[in-house]
Amino acid sequence: MKRCLIISGGYEPHRPHEAAHRVADLLVDEFEVTHSSRLESYAEEDLHAYDLIVPNWTLGEMSVETSKRLWDAIASGVGLGGFHGGMLDGFRGNERFRFMAGGSYVAEPGGVRDYRVEILDRDDPITAGIPDFDYRSEQYYLHVDPAAEVLAVTCFSATPYPWLEGVAMPVVWKKPFGSGRVFVSALGHVPDEFDCTEMRTVLARGLRWAAR
Repeated sequence: MKRCLIISGGYEPHRPHEAAHRVADLLVDEFEVTHSSRLESYAEEDLHAYDLIVPNWTLGEMSVETSKRLWDAIASGVGLGGFHGGMLDGFRGNERFRFMAGGSYVAEPGGVRDYRVEILDRDDPITAGIPDFDYRSEQYYLHVDPAAEVLAVTCFSATPYPWLEGVAMPVVWKKPFGSGRVFVSALGHVPDEFDCTEMRTVLARGLRWAAR
């Protein structure tokens, strides 16, 4: 069995602990999952002992030394994978974490809304066989690493900002990081969204892909 560490907390409206159980259910057949609700676990755990780390802590603060520990683990081959605020709106003051994730939250124009997710790469094992699908959630506006390999995008409407009409925003991507792999999905504002088959399948495949 591979080993996965999920660290959950932060912004409570995301219901991070419930979301962590949903993630653990996706991985149970292949991973021994450790779920921590302590941010200090990034500094105290032997991160190199895991095959996959899932950040699930929106906002929060991470010290320079702690981010260096995480950087070293991922660069050595430990996988980093996650979704929505845990990966894209965690540790806003830590540029190393944002660099590892390959993207960062800027806004959610219009809040929770209906939009469509367009699959760009239908041959990649993470998205193979997944059709474009309708989705209801926050539609994250992001700053994204141009080195990331984008697997899916979503387009913005003119509401509430007319100048965003037609802007295509990466919503799922993967990237190498040293000897490690990083997977990100912007979907998953609340745990109920795991009921969407397409979202759940892409996340499960992406996390497995990222794992050492």
